[in-house]
Amino acid sequence: MGLVCSGKCGQDTVGPEPNTHTPARHGRKATPAAQETHKRHVPVENSDRSLRSECENRSASCRRPSDRQRLGGSEEEEEEEEERSDMPTRTLLVEESRRPAPGHDDAGAPRRDPTAGVGALGLQVNGRNKMNHLDICAAQEVTGEMVGQYLKAHPEFLETWLMEQVELETLERWMIRRTQRDKQKSLENGTNVPAATTTAPLKRASSKIIRKTSLSRWKFCVHADKRKMLQELTSSLHLRPNKPHVLWELAHCISSAVNADGCNLYLANTVSNTLHQHIQTKDGVEVTNSGSWSCDIGTGSWLCAWVASTRQVVRVTSPTNDPRFPKGCPFPEEEVHHALSMAVVQNDGELAAVFEFFRKQSGEPFHEEDEEIVNSYLVWGGIAIHYAELYHSMVKQRKLNDFILSVVKSIFQDMVSMDTLIMKVMNFAQKLVNADRASLFLVDAKNRQLYARIFDMGSEFNEDDPPQSFKEIRFPIGTGIAGIVAQNGEVLNISDAYADPRFNRTVDQLTGYVTKSILCMPIFIRGNVIGVMQMVNKAAGVFSKEDEESFEMFAVYCGLALHHAKLYDKIRRSEQKYKVALEVLSYHNSCTDEEFETLQSESLTKVPQGVDHYYFCPLYLEDMEKVRHAIYMFVDLFGLTRFDKDCLIRFTLTVKKNYRRVPYHNWTHGFSVANSMYTIIKHAPKRFRPLECLALFIGSLCHDLDHRGKNNKFMLESESPLAAIYTTSTLEHHHFNQTVTILQQEGHNIFGKLTSAEYKQVLGNIKHCILATDLAMFFPNKAKLNTYISENTFDWDNPDHRLLIEAIAMTACDLCASAKPWDVQVETVKVIFEEFYEQGDAEKAAGKNPIPMMDRTKTDEQAESQVGFLSGICIPCYELLHKLIPDTEPLLTGCKNNLQTWKQIAAQKEKEASKIKEEDGEETDTGIEEVNEEEEGEETVEEIDDECIDGKDVNRKEDAT
Repeated sequence: MGLVCSGKCGQDTVGPEPNTHTPARHGRKATPAAQETHKRHVPVENSDRSLRSECENRSASCRRPSDRQRLGGSEEEEEEEEERSDMPTRTLLVEESRRPAPGHDDAGAPRRDPTAGVGALGLQVNGRNKMNHLDICAAQEVTGEMVGQYLKAHPEFLETWLMEQVELETLERWMIRRTQRDKQKSLENGTNVPAATTTAPLKRASSKIIRKTSLSRWKFCVHADKRKMLQELTSSLHLRPNKPHVLWELAHCISSAVNADGCNLYLANTVSNTLHQHIQTKDGVEVTNSGSWSCDIGTGSWLCAWVASTRQVVRVTSPTNDPRFPKGCPFPEEEVHHALSMAVVQNDGELAAVFEFFRKQSGEPFHEEDEEIVNSYLVWGGIAIHYAELYHSMVKQRKLNDFILSVVKSIFQDMVSMDTLIMKVMNFAQKLVNADRASLFLVDAKNRQLYARIFDMGSEFNEDDPPQSFKEIRFPIGTGIAGIVAQNGEVLNISDAYADPRFNRTVDQLTGYVTKSILCMPIFIRGNVIGVMQMVNKAAGVFSKEDEESFEMFAVYCGLALHHAKLYDKIRRSEQKYKVALEVLSYHNSCTDEEFETLQSESLTKVPQGVDHYYFCPLYLEDMEKVRHAIYMFVDLFGLTRFDKDCLIRFTLTVKKNYRRVPYHNWTHGFSVANSMYTIIKHAPKRFRPLECLALFIGSLCHDLDHRGKNNKFMLESESPLAAIYTTSTLEHHHFNQTVTILQQEGHNIFGKLTSAEYKQVLGNIKHCILATDLAMFFPNKAKLNTYISENTFDWDNPDHRLLIEAIAMTACDLCASAKPWDVQVETVKVIFEEFYEQGDAEKAAGKNPIPMMDRTKTDEQAESQVGFLSGICIPCYELLHKLIPDTEPLLTGCKNNLQTWKQIAAQKEKEASKIKEEDGEETDTGIEEVNEEEEGEETVEEIDDECIDGKDVNRKEDAT
């Protein structure tokens, strides 16, 4: 309005509060920040400040001396003048031109229109007569009373000026101040004063509490009420954080906010598509009785059902007269005359409830402002419902997790039998979904049937006294509810069993039991249905979606439990079969009583001729004679002081019997290796300790027990069961286990008189020695030992170094045939290659191409193969052994001699092959035989074969390795 405070408080525009312009503030100059704030709140356009400034610049000389004297007075005089006045005065600073403007008298005072009323200043806004500041030549003092009278006489001017000149934030701040003042007055007077929404003066209310609602009152007048109500609601939710209670408390808060006479809460059941009235006591306990009201969701019936179906807000008077919902409200119209009904929808779009607020006939109808209040509350209510749902889900999930944990503990700790497990599963399933009966059917995939020995188990199950299994029942997959679930693998939740044509009523008719609801769910393992769980008759109502979700998680653990129970049964049966097989095997693989008695009666002190010689030949000895020699060598080395003679005889005879009748890796080979180790120990008695000697000799004797005549590579490629058990050094691990098995048989433990520590040490050394016979272990052992020798760091007192020399000694004895005299060497090579050829035949039968050394069509390559084998493996092994145990020189010498012979044979073979090749070339050059296309092709093949022969030496070395 261009009104300026007469003081110097820095406020240009007169505010609604006179107290802000008291003389006490005039002594303080407004801060620049305050001035800037006022500049933002008062627009520059049409502002009286700009007009005043312009007038002062243009007509400063036209002011009367009295005006200039007043304007130029000191601040103290101004303050004294205002203190003497009854009300703070406002001064309208205007300017006039040097000549009197039209409408002014000679003194410069404006002429007043007698029709304008008291204090009318002749102002106009938007077309109305404005106060022409430029034509007024003097400043006129205007009091607050004059301004107030003018604004009362011109409310349209006040409204227009406020709408154009005052910011929204300022208006809201004024409204809050006004409402706080009114509320304070109402508290002092003991009444509830309505909000001032008009310019009428406040009047003292009667003793009756009046609560008039409006959007402005909601936004500006009930902040404390809202805060108090929401705090009470939050406290209540902390004690009972469930969705029905949240909605109940929220409905009553909103009812109080909109000044309704009451409210109804209808909870939605999306499964049955119904609404039911929810009522709680003051303690938050739900009132559940048979008379609780409910209805189906849909149009054409009740108001709440129509709102739930359309999800539209309804404000209506006399609901029964509205054709959209002819039934109106389920309460007398005297109580529900004016209604405001609104649907409460969750974030996922699912209907949660319907609010129905009502006023009696004596009350006012609901307005748009009431809708806005409800929506404002629902913003907070939606958050509360969301977190109540989260809390409910967390509590439910925690309970389910605890339940599943107890299930897992109970099931997996006691998998005694399948029947016991099934009863536990059914008992837990009943508790999970609160069902009356449970049945579990297992799938017989072979016969495509469902079967069960225990079914329809009630709640009387006692884990300490489980019921006995009944006669097994069977029916085809696809028959009945359970059969359909097993066939389709889908969950069936049937709320009314008799209304479903798939339900078989025969069982109910025979037993007298009435089936109402059924929840049937498949149990999966690896995508296959292994069983079907069927729950019958939920204790309260029907099975819900939550029951399905909970049971689905439970079914996962049921599947695991059933699967592991089946595996446990299989393992238990396999264990029994293994025991039977072991018993049969030990009987047939043990020595006979006749053999034992024969050797027991003989003397074991007879010295076999040449048995302690490196070149001893065992090829022409009978098997029993080799047994006698082996027993003699053992007694000669270790005596019988700590060993039982009968156990030694049985052990040696059983070892002989457990060598298979294969061409090379048979009892003869085992005896030869043991004889070579006996010779090394005899000729170098101080190199190995007693227990090491015992392990070396027994390991040599048993190092190839139950050898199948095939190497480790063949076992892996043919997917042998042994390869599945032992992934590395397959056969060697099996040989050691066979040794332990023989030692564990009754009357065979030759180490029975050793102490526990000695027994453990000997078995560990035996395993080390047998595994060392794998040629794959030879190369790293040789590299380590060579390093120690070359660096002169080998130490006989170092346990690791001793293990290395034991491994090299085992390899040297295993290759002892290469160091035997030539006649023994030749015979041994024949049987070795015969075994190789048998493996090559097996590889060909499997569709694979064997290496040349194992191909019986390439017998001419034996000599070159032996040259590569002796020079690449045998000689380095004997040279290394000779460096550490010089007494083994005969082994190195014999191997070198055999190598020279094989080289001569290989050279002779190569010469013969070259001669044949030259002869074939001469015949081709004579041209006597005409070469056709087919012969050219054959010649090409021969040339390719010759090229392969040229490079066979290297290949053979690699194959031998």
